Amino acid sequence: MNTFLVLLIIAAAIATVVMLIRGIVVFLQTTKEELNSTEPGPSASSLKQNKMMIARIGFQAIAVLLVAILLLMNGGNR
Repeated sequence: MNTFLVLLIIAAAIATVVMLIRGIVVFLQTTKEELNSTEPGPSASSLKQNKMMIARIGFQAIAVLLVAILLLMNGGNR
């Protein structure tokens, strides 16, 4: 069971890094025209950046919960 949890933690950590990189790429692709736009509301780029950030936070939360579960399971063995 510990091996399975460790693999899940690694997968969640990799997913977190992927979402971080995707968010940075979207941020770097933001154009000056989008930043200076007079249209009301957020731009498509801003919405995509926000989506990437929320996904990253979700994967981080999953990783932290899995680490907590792993520690609780191994804490009783000592």
